[in-house]
Amino acid sequence: MTTEMQEIAITEEKPLLTGQADSTKDAELVARILLDQGQTLSCSLQEHSVETPHGVLHVTLHGTRTTRRPAILTFHDVGLDSKSCFSHLFKFEEMQEIVKNFTLIHIDAPGQEEGAAGYPAGYQYPPMDTIAEMIPAVLQFFNFRTVIGVGVGAGAYILSKFTLANPDSVEGLVLINIDTNARGWIDWAAQKLSSVTSSLTEQILSHLFSQEELSSNTDLVQSHRERISKASNLVNIELLWKTYNSRRDLNIDRSSTFKCPVMLVVGDQAPYEDAAVECNSKLDPTTTSFLKMADAGGLPQLTQPRN
Repeated sequence: MTTEMQEIAITEEKPLLTGQADSTKDAELVARILLDQGQTLSCSLQEHSVETPHGVLHVTLHGTRTTRRPAILTFHDVGLDSKSCFSHLFKFEEMQEIVKNFTLIHIDAPGQEEGAAGYPAGYQYPPMDTIAEMIPAVLQFFNFRTVIGVGVGAGAYILSKFTLANPDSVEGLVLINIDTNARGWIDWAAQKLSSVTSSLTEQILSHLFSQEELSSNTDLVQSHRERISKASNLVNIELLWKTYNSRRDLNIDRSSTFKCPVMLVVGDQAPYEDAAVECNSKLDPTTTSFLKMADAGGLPQLTQPRN
C-alpha cells in the first residue's frame, strides 16, 4: 500500500552536534522502519519492576539485549498501556531489523500496566514532570547510556520533558500526537463540562480517536471502549488523565528546543492534528521530519501500522 502524506519535511543527513552522525542515522533508521509494512513477528518479552526515586515502574524488555546501540524507549498514551499502544506496531516482520539490532524498552506510567491494582482513595498521583524524572532510573537499571524515544500523546509529552532535561541521553525522538501546550482556559472549561456530561471512558476515547472514528463506532473504538470501561485499574487511568490535563507548557521554540533529530507523526483527522502542526512550527526544520498521514485517524500506529 502506498503511503499518502500531506506534509513532509525530511531532515538533512548531517549531525546537529559534532560526532552525532551515527546516532542520527540510528534515529532515522528506527523512524523509517516504524512506518514500514510487514508480517507477524513473535519475540520474547521480559517484564521488570524498576525502582525509581519516585516509585516503581512496570517495564517490559523486547528484542536483543545489547548496549552497543541506543535502546528504543517507548511511552504510551492515556487510556492505553505499553501493550495496547505498541504491540500491534512491533509485531510485523519489517520490525525484525529493529528487534535484531536494538533493545526495546516499553515503560508503563505508574499504575497503568494491564492488571494493575487500583490506587486507594486520596492517592497523590505524580505529575507529568515527576513521571519524566523517573526515566533515568530505567536507563540506569538496564545499563543504557542513550535511547531513541517513541511516544504517543501523553507519552510523547513525557518523553519530551525527559529529553529537554536530559539532552545527552536521547539520540532521536518519534512523537505521535504531541501537544506541547498546557490546557488553555477554553480547553479547561470544555473538559470540566465534558466530565459532567460524559463518562471517563468516553472522555478518553475522544482524546484517542477522531470524531469520524467515534461517529462510525469502528471496531477499534469498540474494542478500546470495552477494554477501558472494564479495566481493573480504571481509577488509575483517571488519575493519569487528570494529570495529563494539568500539564504545563513545554515552552519550546527554535532557540530552546531538542538537540536531537525529531520525527512528528499525526493522522490528518486526529484530535491533536493542529497541536502537532504547531509543534512542528516551533522546531528546527533542519533536524525535524513531519508526517501527516492521510485517513489515519487518532492512532496511526494502530490504524496504519503498514504505512
